Amino acid sequence: MNVDVSFLPALGAAFMLTFARIGTMVMLLPGIGELSMPSRVRLGIALVLTGILLPSHQSAYAIDLNALGPVIVLLFQEIIIGAVLGLTARLATSALQVAGSVVAQQLGLGFVTAVDPTQNQQGMLLGNFLSIVGVTLVFATDLHHLVIAGLNDSYTIFAPGQLPLVGDVAQHFTQVIATSFRIGIQLSAPFLVFGLLFNLGLGILSRLMPQMQVFFIGLPLSILLGLMLLLIVLGTMMGTFTDYLAGVLSSLAPRS
Repeated sequence: MNVDVSFLPALGAAFMLTFARIGTMVMLLPGIGELSMPSRVRLGIALVLTGILLPSHQSAYAIDLNALGPVIVLLFQEIIIGAVLGLTARLATSALQVAGSVVAQQLGLGFVTAVDPTQNQQGMLLGNFLSIVGVTLVFATDLHHLVIAGLNDSYTIFAPGQLPLVGDVAQHFTQVIATSFRIGIQLSAPFLVFGLLFNLGLGILSRLMPQMQVFFIGLPLSILLGLMLLLIVLGTMMGTFTDYLAGVLSSLAPRS
């Protein structure tokens, strides 16, 4: 009995091209793509997603295995598309770092830093806390399903062999960064008001009682009241963030 295996080279090439797009996005996703995540887990997730999505989009790859140049160009284009999708999700979650930095400054905790597991660099402790809570909520509210849907719909928006225009990508990233910064400031708005009123009260108190050491009284009180305020508004902050992130991820999956 003869077994026809002539389809294997084309199937293998399509698998590698699909894996290039999906693997690049998985590498950049918040939560999954962190260096603290074992590389085998990230690789396994990328391979599983590639195996799931490949049958639906294998026919989209027009591959001539006799010419290596076009295949290399197509591989480069797939990596760029995956990077655009992954960076969009990562930039959207950076709103929590912006909010955490503003909150920490208003509470007098700007000097408290630690390694941010989502950015792999030093970050303010409150920003790290909000980022971890945000990533946890992504999985708790099933928003990661929109990431998978975005990968599937990306073959409609960016067909294989169709490289995104540089101007459109630049405009997209500019909009995402600007919106992320705006959301971060909105999330920290209660603490901006708190910091303004609290420091104004300390200024009036120092004028009324010049002999009082305002700094030694104001800093612990600012931290205590600020943490109490954070406890009160944390649910609303994270609800606003998840709604914003759902909108960003839904734009990647318009058919879902």
